[in-house]
Amino acid sequence: MISSLHRTWISGVKHTVLFVASVVTLTVASFSQEKLSQPNILFIAVDDLNHWVGHLGRNAQTKTPNLDRLASRGITFTNAHCSAPVCNPSRAALLSGKRPSTSGVYDNGIPYVSAIKSSDSLFTQFKNAGYETLAMGKLWHGGIGFEDQWTKTGSKERESINESNLDDRSIAGIKFGIVNAGDDAIVDTPTADFGIEELKRTHDRPFLLALGFHKPHMPWNVPKKYYDLHPLDQIELPPTQPNDLDDVPEAGRNMAKAFGDHEAVTKSGRWKEAIQGYLAAISYLDGQVGRVLDALDESAHKSNTIIVLFGDHGWHLGEKQHWRKFALWEESTRAPLIWVVPGMTKAGDRCGRPVDFLNIYPTLCHLAKVPAPAHLEGRSIVGLLSDPKSAWDGVALTTFGQNNHAVRDDRWRYIRYADGGEELYDHQNDPYEWTNLAKLPEHQATKTELAKHFPEINVDPANASGGKKQARQRAQRDKQ
Repeated sequence: MISSLHRTWISGVKHTVLFVASVVTLTVASFSQEKLSQPNILFIAVDDLNHWVGHLGRNAQTKTPNLDRLASRGITFTNAHCSAPVCNPSRAALLSGKRPSTSGVYDNGIPYVSAIKSSDSLFTQFKNAGYETLAMGKLWHGGIGFEDQWTKTGSKERESINESNLDDRSIAGIKFGIVNAGDDAIVDTPTADFGIEELKRTHDRPFLLALGFHKPHMPWNVPKKYYDLHPLDQIELPPTQPNDLDDVPEAGRNMAKAFGDHEAVTKSGRWKEAIQGYLAAISYLDGQVGRVLDALDESAHKSNTIIVLFGDHGWHLGEKQHWRKFALWEESTRAPLIWVVPGMTKAGDRCGRPVDFLNIYPTLCHLAKVPAPAHLEGRSIVGLLSDPKSAWDGVALTTFGQNNHAVRDDRWRYIRYADGGEELYDHQNDPYEWTNLAKLPEHQATKTELAKHFPEINVDPANASGGKKQARQRAQRDKQ
């Protein structure tokens, strides 16, 4: 069998799959034959994966044959954004259906369990509807989250990397290096293994298989073969402007400079090495996704399995003099979102409508005929899955900290900070957000219209009592 890493995506090849669904209302105890006609779900979460994937075209250097292969089978959303540009609140919002402004889970230092219950969870909803819920990896921040939402989970694994097999090339807080070992040393390989084994099994009821991949989250420590895919002498820096922050309000500048990463990287003269590390980590991740897709293709579940894959938020690599996430610009918020729905999505479709990851929970409920909880703040995008050009009046809303919001529609990004600072970018003419138009009077009507989508309720940060130490530890790991 051809290695997933070296698989070549052949453009234009389409597969037509006939899928007939007969769906009934289910309870946990009803294991009747009708259950087997419900779709299985392969739910793939990827940590810190921005829009540097081949089929999105943001960065031509990236090599993601398997992510592109997945996109070629279904529909990719080219204007998809996170609900929060930080791991914990992004995942808490997506998996609970509650925006950060509603839950108060704004950052990594606020434990999601302080505001969210297991009964809110997407996974609990499917388990209660009779699904076999299977999981391994990072789904909620720090792991699989609530134990009672799962039928079965994979055992936790840690990376077997130490000083003896790591060529550390880190630049201050930007951590990366070459691992002198095979893929088995990296934390996501056992997660892919778990998924592969579950896809090989016969299941007596529909399953929701959730795999949470950690790379390309830092540290970008992966085997040399992935670095070799991106020769250093061919690395190009992302488009930037030296005075990019001059027209950005103070709140935005503070976000950009919070960790001092850009100054450290540029002073080191090794900016291209950091880019290489991120690209290498993406290539490793792509290989693991490819292994899972191969297993699905070889299984009995291929024609009856919905696939949804997303990156939990974006990532800066020097754009706007910023690194990491933790900001409200395009690089921090935009991430891949791919759906494959047998009998509904068309091979190779693309949708440019603005969506955010609060749409995932209600859409899965809609597709599987699982009851959608009343508290969900997102809307189903089933109409867009079947017709990418169908009417859609939604926007993407991202929140980072109390009262800091960004709205993205099909043309504009409007940011308003808690102190009243504003940014407005015209993506039709300024895709890298270099020119802030917020102060121009001719754009006042645009800002007023976009501001209608800002949350009316912005609760105080959720109570972190009883979990502060654990939250600090998780936040520190996320910054490393």
